[in-house]
Order: sequence, then structure tokens, then C-alpha cells
Amino acid sequence: MRWLVADIGGTNSRCAVASAGGVLQHIEGFRNRDFPGLDRLLGAYLGMLPPSERPDEAVLAIAAPIQGDEVRMININWSFSVSELARALSLRRVTPLNDFAAQAYALPVLGPADLLQIGGGTEVAGAPKVVLGPGTGLGAAGLVQVGGRWHAITGEGGHVTMAPSDEREARIIALGRERFGHCSAERLISGAGLAFLYLALHGGELLKPDEVGARIVAGETAALEALEVFFQLLATAASNLALTFAAFGGVYIGGGITPRYLEQLKTSGFRSRFEDKGRYRPFLAGIPTRVITADQPALRGLAAFAEADSQS
Repeated sequence: MRWLVADIGGTNSRCAVASAGGVLQHIEGFRNRDFPGLDRLLGAYLGMLPPSERPDEAVLAIAAPIQGDEVRMININWSFSVSELARALSLRRVTPLNDFAAQAYALPVLGPADLLQIGGGTEVAGAPKVVLGPGTGLGAAGLVQVGGRWHAITGEGGHVTMAPSDEREARIIALGRERFGHCSAERLISGAGLAFLYLALHGGELLKPDEVGARIVAGETAALEALEVFFQLLATAASNLALTFAAFGGVYIGGGITPRYLEQLKTSGFRSRFEDKGRYRPFLAGIPTRVITADQPALRGLAAFAEADSQS
């Protein structure tokens, strides 16, 4: 059995063919702007495959809420019908998942070489896990085991209201409310959020996220301060999820930003902020926090989901 698996983001997409055991082949990346719609992008990928290796089912990770047959993406002007997409691509079935559901389904198949633990804590086998990841936005999901099978619980957790933990953060969030009306976690814990933190702390013009990144790499003190605040806010969001899910299976950090700055993360206040929940400090101290360093975790999660689904 083979499946088309694809991680469809707002800017870029990655496609592969998955087979039993989580094997991924024919991995290809695409720029979404090169295609008028998802059907054309996936059709172009399928057209590249040898006919004998063409899958007849697909599982897609979509950076959008999944509610019924009609899917409307958030960061690109694409919308589609799941059933019509299956017909257009001559696929027997297309199963859409939220993009962070795919990240969640990857967690049980990631090994020690795919992860970097920050701080203490020991995973409890079979206990709930959570994943969150800052990138273009901020995604989040939970993973719970029911009847011997893992099930992702998704939502739009990146858009919860951000709460401050000290006076500096209170000033930043007040500025965020002034600018955006509602200061969600995503407004501060994302690529654009890192740039906004730099502005809020040091004034001047709003830089592009990659400009702040270049200043971090160059060791600029102001940029490193913005990154430190970023990590502490990320820890606040992570510990909130850990408490919500009693995530003794671990908290996992995905997305495109954190893995770029692992050395800074190791020496940051991330773990101390994660545990800083008053009476619940001992509760959180037992939960491990890990950064996902693996290649293509979403595709691996889709492959794991597709195989488990075929056996149910």
C-alpha cells in the first residue's frame, strides 16, 4: 500500500510517497506561488512519479482549520473541496488533517536522534503528549492514546490570548494590544512575532524576521534579548499546554524557528520559565521538553497516521 503524503503550508509544500513502515520516497518541495491551486500542485507532483509507484490514496497536512469538505487556507488564497480534489487527482480517497495533527502523529515514531531535550523530566509511556511550533504562525496540538492507538487533538491554540509573566512582558503585550487589538500568542511567538519583540524592546522601524535572524547570528545584544524574551514566552505557552493535557508524555517544540537557535535555547530561561507555575512547579518539573530536530516530521507523522488508519 502506498499513500501520497503532503505537508501544505502557506508558502511552501512538501510531497512524498509513503509505504508501510513509514518509508518515504520521492520527497519533493514546491513553492505554492508557482501554482494557482492545490490541485495543480499535487497534480504536478503525481505526474513526476513512475506509473507503477503512483498511490491511490492521499493524506494531507493543511495549514488551516479542517471543518467538513470545504477547506479554506489561512496564509494563501487557496480553497478546495476535499471530494472534488480526490476526483480531480483520480485518488480513491483524500484525508485532510490540520498541519499540527501531522506533527503530533510523528511524536511516537521519533527517536532520540530526532530530538534534543532541554532540562529535566522523564517521559511516562502512553501518557499524553503536546507539540507546538513557531514558524510563520504558531501551531499546537495534543496527542492522546485511546484503545492502544494515538489520536491527535487539534485546534487553533496559537490564537489564545497571551498573558504576561513580568512587567517587561506586560509592556510588550500592551503594545501588542495597541497595534493588533488582540494580542494572541501567535502575535509574539512566530517569525513576525520575533520581529515585533525586537521593535517593542528597542524601538525603531519594524524589521523583517530574517533581518532579526541575521542580527541574532551576528551576536547583536538587542537581537539576543528579543530572542530570550521569545523563548520565555514560548515556555509560557508550552507549560500552559502541558498543564491542560497533563502531558507527562512530553512537550515537543517543532516549527522552523527554534531549531535554528539551539545553542541560545540551551542557555536561555526557557526551562526555568516552563517550570515557573507556583504550586505546580513539581508537576511541570517531571515533564520533559524536547526540540524536534528531525527532517520532515510532518511527512513522517502523515505516514504513521495513514498506516494506522489503513489497519483500523
